[in-house]
Amino acid sequence: MTVNRPRGTRDFLPEDTARRKYVENIMRNITCNWGYSEIITPTFEYLDLFTLKSGEGIERELYNFMDKGGRAMTLRPELTAPVMRLYVNELQSFPKPLNLFYFENCFRYERPQKSRFREFWQFGVELIGSEKPDADAEVIALAYALLKAVGVSCYMKIGNLAVIRTLLRGLQPEIVSKVMRLIDKKEYVGLEVLIEEIGVEDQLKFNLFKLIKLEGRYITPQVKEIVGNIPELVAFEKTLKLLDTYGVDYFLDFGIARGLDYYTGMVFEVYADGLGAQKQICGGGSYQLIQLFGGGDVPSTGFGIGFDRIMEICTLVNPAPKKVVLISKPETHLEAIKLATELRKYLPVRIDLMERNFKTQLSFANTINADYVIIVGENELGVGKLTLKDMISGEQELLTLGEIIEKFS
Repeated sequence: MTVNRPRGTRDFLPEDTARRKYVENIMRNITCNWGYSEIITPTFEYLDLFTLKSGEGIERELYNFMDKGGRAMTLRPELTAPVMRLYVNELQSFPKPLNLFYFENCFRYERPQKSRFREFWQFGVELIGSEKPDADAEVIALAYALLKAVGVSCYMKIGNLAVIRTLLRGLQPEIVSKVMRLIDKKEYVGLEVLIEEIGVEDQLKFNLFKLIKLEGRYITPQVKEIVGNIPELVAFEKTLKLLDTYGVDYFLDFGIARGLDYYTGMVFEVYADGLGAQKQICGGGSYQLIQLFGGGDVPSTGFGIGFDRIMEICTLVNPAPKKVVLISKPETHLEAIKLATELRKYLPVRIDLMERNFKTQLSFANTINADYVIIVGENELGVGKLTLKDMISGEQELLTLGEIIEKFS
């Protein structure tokens, strides 16, 4: 019987895995250099963690189950909620701000399609404990730096929900939530119907539609004409000035709403061509979630990068390590093992495990596209040297072990 992999999952072959690890390590190194520390949370959590954050309706998208103790559990569908839970459980007494990042797999039970899988990987950052413009700017600048470093051609849109909400003051919270979701989905016809139903004044309706359709690089003067020089906009302008200092390329779009109630101010999304309808590769903003999970009123800013999506369009090619095969005869096999053990401190080396003859070992090296073979023969050992053969050029050299190590160092 043949057992196939589950629908919506993938196997990564050695070449794919090496490329993913190469890009992942670049992102890890950059994030660490910005002063962020990696954390790891459980693959499964209590179901309540995600229904508290996103509502009961999210259950249909989850791999949720009852464990043997009768507890409702789920495989994590994202990582922001687990990080907030971790903060409440373990990190409340730590100095602020906390600069954290993660790279883990997540699970959603949805229909697989191009660039959407049931198991996927997310690289993310959470900056906990600061609501200052500097925090927002650093998080955006870090996302920009990561995507630029891995060779992704993309464009960034930035908005601000606090500015939009100033126009909606006086409306019921549930109405504001509906408005935000319709803005996020660009369902302007539905938004107009809702506004008509609740009897919003014509001026407010006019100002709201004018604001959410504003896009461009230098549009804050137009925003001021609509909402005035409110504190939320002043703080946002500081963030934008900092982004200019960081050298971030962006433009503003006040129609970005992210569609979730816990976002509080700055929001941003990053898009890339070549992915069809699923072109968003990164999203985030400033938010309040910790209070929901039993912590204090602690501001946070973060983002998540869809790692699988950027791997589809990433232009980086990882420098593959040299493939070296060590060839020996039965009389020199034990010495070959000793030499391989020493060489493996410096480079990847394979030796024969099949008791093949000399010719077959050489053929095997050619089959796996080895860059070099090192021949451990009796004559070579007799003079304290080894034969290094370049499998591409065919050139051979008689070298000592130290000379070989120096060549590959």
